[in-house]
Amino acid sequence: MSYRKRLDDRDGAFAGSTPERAIIDIGSNTVRLVVYGGSMRAPMVLLNEKVTAKLGREITATGRLADEATALALRGLKRFALLLEDLGIRDVETVATAAVRDATNGPEFVEQLRAIGLEPRVISGEEEALLSAHGVIGAFPDARGIVADLGGGSLELVRVSRGMAEGASTLPLGTLRLPDYRGRGRGEMKKALDKALRKAGWDLSGTAPADNGALYLVGGTWRAMAVFAMALRNHPLSDPHGFELDPAAAQELAAALSGSESEALKGRERISSMRAEKLPDAAVLLSALLARLNPARIVFSSWGLREGVLYDRLPDHSRAQDPLLAGIAVFASQRGAPVTLATRMAAWTLDAAPAREHGSERLRLAATMLALASMQVEPNLRLPQAVDWALHKRWIGVDGKGRAMMAAAIAANGNVLDLPERVRALASEEALEEAVRWGLALRLARRLGARSRRSLEVSRLVLEDGALVLRLAESHEALFGVPTEKDMKLLAGRLGVEWRVEIVPDSALLSRAD
Repeated sequence: MSYRKRLDDRDGAFAGSTPERAIIDIGSNTVRLVVYGGSMRAPMVLLNEKVTAKLGREITATGRLADEATALALRGLKRFALLLEDLGIRDVETVATAAVRDATNGPEFVEQLRAIGLEPRVISGEEEALLSAHGVIGAFPDARGIVADLGGGSLELVRVSRGMAEGASTLPLGTLRLPDYRGRGRGEMKKALDKALRKAGWDLSGTAPADNGALYLVGGTWRAMAVFAMALRNHPLSDPHGFELDPAAAQELAAALSGSESEALKGRERISSMRAEKLPDAAVLLSALLARLNPARIVFSSWGLREGVLYDRLPDHSRAQDPLLAGIAVFASQRGAPVTLATRMAAWTLDAAPAREHGSERLRLAATMLALASMQVEPNLRLPQAVDWALHKRWIGVDGKGRAMMAAAIAANGNVLDLPERVRALASEEALEEAVRWGLALRLARRLGARSRRSLEVSRLVLEDGALVLRLAESHEALFGVPTEKDMKLLAGRLGVEWRVEIVPDSALLSRAD
């Protein structure tokens, strides 16, 4: 570790997170630097900068990277290289995609990159497709269907199933090239794109949607499309990652956007001018993809090539980790809620408030970690901030219902039982009630002995003969105070049972001597 990096760690340059790795992604539209920390199974983005160089804008006409574009890209890349040096980050991967690999002066540009200290890897279209697919697999371990990664210079298509990717291909249908297919209008454009997809062997229109699986959309333009759709629906979440549409809704979205003008889209919140320019053409491409690929559902993924590069480097045991728990564990540990504590609390509350019909034990443990972390936040800020953690942070491996259940557990842990409407909009009353019980049981567990390990060892919480029973060792009988009594009543009331406390000999609860 370099001297500079040690200083940055000491000074908290990234709010307690250590920058571990960086990826420089040189695309046809943008050149981007992303610095990652935390668990590499669910990496935390510590720095994300881009330069909209549009390297691929003249490829079709001249076959070259434009001089102005390369100058702009190099200016940004020199800055990136200096930032990485000052931060002491040595684990850096630089990848270049369609524009650099297709341009006649691509090799010359690569030499310029080497001159500023970067070691670029120019990846093939097939490699690009597979890396994007691995990013999707990392985000959705059970992914099955087709990944469509839309960049500036190309569209990559690849099948995914059972943690594997195959059948990758690259098509010259990137956002910078789509205008070449317009012809005399959007209708003619769709026919041309449809033909290109069929010619490339992508025609599943005769296969049942259930057999085709989902269509996973990767790329900034697709994400902008998701943001547009979420705003139209007043969707309570803000992150487009994991947002889903059924095929009919996706066709309606494509029709609405393909009939829009770019200028009208530029004023939309969270949609950049560059993305607004590309959305109408991308919508026509989406319509063609829906017709040819006939998916069962459409899923937007913020994980793609860069995350695929990280995922590829993980050992098998790390890939097997649950991405939700891996990400939340690091986040919560930095906020006073280590995994060991959360695991003990989750085990202590298991009998009285387990995950039943609507949740899962992994989700209950995730909610426990976030709820415990929230207790380090100032009381007047605690609830809104922690609910926002559950709803809006980019957790991997959880859907809207799961986010709402985590938020409900967090609220109940703070004895707030009137849940916000944005939480209620994402899950059924039954699912939220299950999560409220998780939160109330956790409240009892942490308040019984101020989160001490000993308090969990000298007590048991069980459902027995239709009653909620707290067994407490004689040595710690005084732990049952007024706050604990209130918490017992609250939990028993939500469970619809009576409650009682039993004081028992220490030997009945402790498996080892004091």
